[in-house]
Amino acid sequence: MIAKIILFSNEKGELNKFLSRFYNTNLDIENNLKWEKESANPVELAEILGTFIDNSDDYVLSMWLCLDQDVFVNITNENANDIIKYLYERFPY
Repeated sequence: MIAKIILFSNEKGELNKFLSRFYNTNLDIENNLKWEKESANPVELAEILGTFIDNSDDYVLSMWLCLDQDVFVNITNENANDIIKYLYERFPY
């Protein structure tokens, strides 16, 4: 199973600002309103998930996580820590 994170924004440039800061480089996705990252190791997604929550006040974005086919979970301030813990418990490799 490939885990997936999807970021959405209603404002052009928001994804570019967030991801350029996260990856410490200038990305050229100014006009994109959706971005996806897939990983065979879901624990690798914990870092971007944590960064998203830590900076949620600075950006107009929403994040969804898919660990099981066609099941998406909205990442919020209320559930982020539990989801990160769950990633490490479910995928301890």
